[in-house]
Amino acid sequence: MRQGIHPDYHPVVFQDVSTGTCFLTRSTAVSERTIEWEDGNTYPLLVVDVTADSHPFWTGNQRVLDTAGRVEKFERRYGKRVRAGHDSTNQEN
Repeated sequence: MRQGIHPDYHPVVFQDVSTGTCFLTRSTAVSERTIEWEDGNTYPLLVVDVTADSHPFWTGNQRVLDTAGRVEKFERRYGKRVRAGHDSTNQEN
């Protein structure tokens, strides 16, 4: 193996932000935050949005987003958008 061309893999703890689950693995990622692990050592901590612990594919749980409610909330706040060349009162288009 050629020397000096491979990234530095080191122990890192990843934490799932939605479940709080942590796991120790090796990575090239770096972080200023640290955490003391079960073995008594301190490792860099990377907080991530999704891991296998929270991803719907692995958990079997689907999250249903209320997109209609979000659209209605947006329209209440900012008003309905009118497309160029179309009258908003004309419901045929």
